[in-house]
Amino acid sequence: MGDLTKYADKAIELAMEFGPKLILAILVLIIGFWLIKKVRKVSQLSLEKANFNIEIVSFLVSLLDVALKVFLLLTVAGMIGIETASLIGVLAAAGFAVGLALQGSLSNFAAGILILIFKPYRVGDWVEVQEKFGKVEEIQIFNTIIGTPGHKTLIIPNGQVIDGIVTNFSQKGHIRVELEVTMPYEESFPKVEKLLKETVLQHPLVLKDPEPEIGILTFDSHSIILSVRPYCEPDHYWQIVYDVNKSIKQAFHEQNIKVAYSEGVEIGTIGE
Repeated sequence: MGDLTKYADKAIELAMEFGPKLILAILVLIIGFWLIKKVRKVSQLSLEKANFNIEIVSFLVSLLDVALKVFLLLTVAGMIGIETASLIGVLAAAGFAVGLALQGSLSNFAAGILILIFKPYRVGDWVEVQEKFGKVEEIQIFNTIIGTPGHKTLIIPNGQVIDGIVTNFSQKGHIRVELEVTMPYEESFPKVEKLLKETVLQHPLVLKDPEPEIGILTFDSHSIILSVRPYCEPDHYWQIVYDVNKSIKQAFHEQNIKVAYSEGVEIGTIGE
């Protein structure tokens, strides 16, 4: 009987000592989760109003949510008497170990955040990254997915994107197509220049503004190299390359513009 009374007194003593702390901790936990939910909602609305990418909004909100919940749980643990210093040390050591193991992934992850924030390119842009040309199909946290004109899918780590030069062909809304045409020295440049300009502008997808650029690029040993540079929308790039080259050849044939053949360096007519 005496032992039972002793245990009962001890239980009452512990209840008197830890009961208020436990009740307070539970209240803090409930109120804390409610506040975190509100903060999460407000943060998401603020980021969306700031025109942040939907992927980074989701990620940042989730990261904030986890950080606040960890802080809340550590605070509640400290309120009920649990030693949090050692717990924080263990979490820090674990985080350091994971960081070393995932160093490359974390680099790509950080680069993905920078791409989503500063937007050097967007989904749908034509870009050249790591000497690879294509259309951005998806911007992920770790990788950028690019589709090439040859229907290949390139998965480029975001770390390599940040470390290299990115050429965005869609940034200004149009792209310049760079073509080269040969002309014999005996031919009249003003005549060929006018013919090339008229031929290029006949294509419905070639932009009238800015105007196509046509000029003498260099003087070869056998002929004059002309530069033909029409402008178009990025999605029409390859169609313009093929169609304009075809139209130039047809125009040269119809106007009897001769070219220099490298074999034997002879002047000859051009076929249809």
